[in-house]
Amino acid sequence: MILLLKKAKLSVYRGQLQAASGFLHQAVVLAHQTHNNQAIIYTYSLMANLAYVQGQLDNAEKLFKAAMSFMLSGGTPQDDNAVIEMSLKLATIYAEQNKAELAEHGFRFCTESLEAKLQKQKELPAEEQTEEEETLRKETRLLLGLCLDSRARYRASTLHLNQAGQDYQRALDICRQEQGDTHPQTLVLMSDLATILDLQGRHDDALVLVQQAVDLSRSAEHPDQHVLLGNMAGILLHTGRLEDSVRFYQEALSLARQAGDQEAVDQIQEGLKEVKKRREEKKQQEEEAAED
Repeated sequence: MILLLKKAKLSVYRGQLQAASGFLHQAVVLAHQTHNNQAIIYTYSLMANLAYVQGQLDNAEKLFKAAMSFMLSGGTPQDDNAVIEMSLKLATIYAEQNKAELAEHGFRFCTESLEAKLQKQKELPAEEQTEEEETLRKETRLLLGLCLDSRARYRASTLHLNQAGQDYQRALDICRQEQGDTHPQTLVLMSDLATILDLQGRHDDALVLVQQAVDLSRSAEHPDQHVLLGNMAGILLHTGRLEDSVRFYQEALSLARQAGDQEAVDQIQEGLKEVKKRREEKKQQEEEAAED
């Protein structure tokens, strides 16, 4: 069984998803035959994640539910971080399927469960505040940050911008406290929050925040620096600073190509087209004003 799971992981790494799926199906049959609950849960989780990345959302939903069912029936508490992680994945699936009520309910269950758990940990007597408890507290807080980040993205996609902004701000506060100001995830959250401020028309606030993220990303050699630069270029575009926007878009484009991030390359090129359009509109307005 261990060999099958290793083969499945290697196939995923090589991009051979069909082969990985075959190995995992063999592994789950073996796990059931030997009544190995831990192996069943682990294999179902891998199968669910594989189905998710292949866009098979209905199948991923069934597999995550099966894994959770085995965990809970085996005595795992409902607020265990592993259960919450799967619940978050289910909420994300519902969000992608536009099942708004189920998505909101799932995100709320995750955030409220983690907040209650953190409150319990805070109330522990001093003698029980062990190193193990501190590790669990940190893991739980970071998972709460991940839940808030995921819900913020969902709320932004449904144009609930105030709520999205609040979730991003809370996720950013947690990430700063637990991971530090220059951690890659902290900088991405700063950039995401700047996007929300920009969409709300708060361009100056957005620019200050994304500029901080870009400056920190340069000193920290952020792996997704091109994404932050592209976001900054977009915000500069919205403030009418077209020349600055082009400069940052071109730097972002060069880094995105080096990183082999085709999705970012396409987005940046769309941004450059928008700058060109704005320049032409500006030129036309100036010519019309001169004629008047």
